[in-house]
Amino acid sequence: MAKQTNKTASGTSTQHVKQQNAQASKNNFGTEFASETNVQEVKQQNAQAAANKSQNAQASKNNFGTEFASETSAQEVRQQNAQAQAKKNQNSGKYQG
Repeated sequence: MAKQTNKTASGTSTQHVKQQNAQASKNNFGTEFASETNVQEVKQQNAQAAANKSQNAQASKNNFGTEFASETSAQEVRQQNAQAQAKKNQNSGKYQG
């Protein structure tokens, strides 16, 4: 009995399988993902994410200044600076020879 070159040992046609695989990969790949993806929903989610990112950046920028401003008493800092300057002036007179 002569060996058939287009068939496997179990009798499957290799050419037929190759054609089926080629057809399946050509047709199903794009439609499978296209049917699972709602383009409008993705665009909306991307727009929302961009808006949130922008809003968070603005809020972060604004909070930085107010956080430190609320913790700092300008009058207290001025008083401490004046006391330090007075001590500096006192001490500088003591060590002059």
